[in-house]
Amino acid sequence: MFNLVLLEPEIPANTGNIGRTCVVTGTRLHLIRPLGFSLDDRSLHRAGLGYWPNLDVTVYESWDEFLAANDLAAAAAEPRLHLLTKKARRAYTESAYHDGDFLVLGKESAGLPEELLARYASCCERIPMLEDCTSLANRDAWKQPADEDTEHAALRTQDICGNFIDPNDYRISALNLSNAAAVVLYEALRQTGFTRFPCGE
Repeated sequence: MFNLVLLEPEIPANTGNIGRTCVVTGTRLHLIRPLGFSLDDRSLHRAGLGYWPNLDVTVYESWDEFLAANDLAAAAAEPRLHLLTKKARRAYTESAYHDGDFLVLGKESAGLPEELLARYASCCERIPMLEDCTSLANRDAWKQPADEDTEHAALRTQDICGNFIDPNDYRISALNLSNAAAVVLYEALRQTGFTRFPCGE
């Protein structure tokens, strides 16, 4: 069984869609607060349709609580973590997935915190996408002023080991969170042979 982890998700419809994907694939969902919605929110349940009561979901107060509850606090557990970020150099298809792994996605507005990306540099993966100059005709309207104080210092030095792209050059546009979760989850299921599915591959 795989695990999908949403760190501080903000949009109930995305979490509802991801919950539905988890139910039909036998995947556990982990939600780490703060959440941008109530779990009683009607739009969350509407997005998940009738699937939500069948979902294996756990809610945590913090990242550290999530790590402790799932025996992931030790460095030896890091290979079980797959942090999805536009800032990673390695594509998700270059990673090896194993039953029980945790696929971690950040909030819609900002992704995963840079502190986490720096701490788990070897666990970071990205979904390849077109550059903004190719995909967005109005890309300049999306840009936000650079703020050096928001960039984690460790990320600016990671290029030396080839793990992160230039933090000033990462993509503005991105897949919807629920689409990104499904893309990577199904690659993990493909690599493990769809063993839980009745018809196999």
